[in-house]
Amino acid sequence: MQTFLLVLVLFVVVVFIMAIGYMVQRKSIAGSCGGIGALGMDKACDCDDPCDKRKARMQKEQRWKENQIH
Repeated sequence: MQTFLLVLVLFVVVVFIMAIGYMVQRKSIAGSCGGIGALGMDKACDCDDPCDKRKARMQKEQRWKENQIH
């Protein structure tokens, strides 16, 4: 029981630290270098014309990338 409580506390502390990091940096958690981009796909959905919500998100990502370059 003591080991379980120790591990539980450790996980809670790690999640708390990750939450603070998210609030400070305002960046979403990013994956590794692989993923959909490694498959040659530009977007997560297979639609030719994404919905308005997806278009807005893509524009926001593009602006963020442009700000990172400058």
